[in-house]
Amino acid sequence: MHSSATRHDIQTEGDIKTLVDNLCQKATHDTLLGASFGAAARIHWPHYLTSQYRYWSSTLLGQGVAEGEPLPEQVALPRSGAHVEHWLDLFSSTVEEHFTGSRAEQAKQVARQLATRLSASRARELPVD
Repeated sequence: MHSSATRHDIQTEGDIKTLVDNLCQKATHDTLLGASFGAAARIHWPHYLTSQYRYWSSTLLGQGVAEGEPLPEQVALPRSGAHVEHWLDLFSSTVEEHFTGSRAEQAKQVARQLATRLSASRARELPVD
């Protein structure tokens, strides 16, 4: 865990990698989210990570261009509200452990918007009884 004195804002590709890698490691070992992230790993973990790096670099650093719809490919987010809130808490705590500043705050805001969009789109996909 970093002290606030050693944390800095998200500024580089290396910072993006730190954020994504730590988030994915936590989520993979999380009792609530592990199954979703395990499924992403079985799909093709290196591709999933590359997609995450590209998305967050484009979004936070303005580097690269997100292809097509600006959502990370194969986002391992669950459908239910409680699970999404848990993912957001995990994301925010990961950001706060490593970073502080305007881009760190932007990352948390983007994650909330992303979760909201994905939850809404997945809710429309659920069958109606």
